[in-house]
Amino acid sequence: MKTITISKKYLDDLTYEVVGAAIEVHKIMGRGLLESVYQQCMQEELIHRKINFCTEFKIPITYKNKVLSTEFRCDFLIENCLVIELKAVNEINPVFEAQLLTYMKLLKAPKGILINFNCSNVFFEGQKTFVNEYFKSLNP
Repeated sequence: MKTITISKKYLDDLTYEVVGAAIEVHKIMGRGLLESVYQQCMQEELIHRKINFCTEFKIPITYKNKVLSTEFRCDFLIENCLVIELKAVNEINPVFEAQLLTYMKLLKAPKGILINFNCSNVFFEGQKTFVNEYFKSLNP
């Protein structure tokens, strides 16, 4: 089993691949479908591209050694370092960004991408990338 060193370059390359997967899904499926359809299509595209991921899992939250009952579900955690949150909405609400940033913090993931499939072009208007304090500490 090969060990991967997570660096800023590695994350940038992985981001490129994942956005490419989203563009491919959007190109084939178009806009106007439910988020759950895009979720399944993204799974298939990531498998096709041999990108490792976890999907729709509960994010554990611990406070003072007690596991809380709050149930956050992450759309995708790619290669244990990149959080993907999918939407199919008319406009991105700041609460979606807060949701992604929360998942990134709880999962200690340095980078996240918010992808909205209800747009004309995923690359130009349908995705927004975020980094946090974990990203800043990575090697270039």
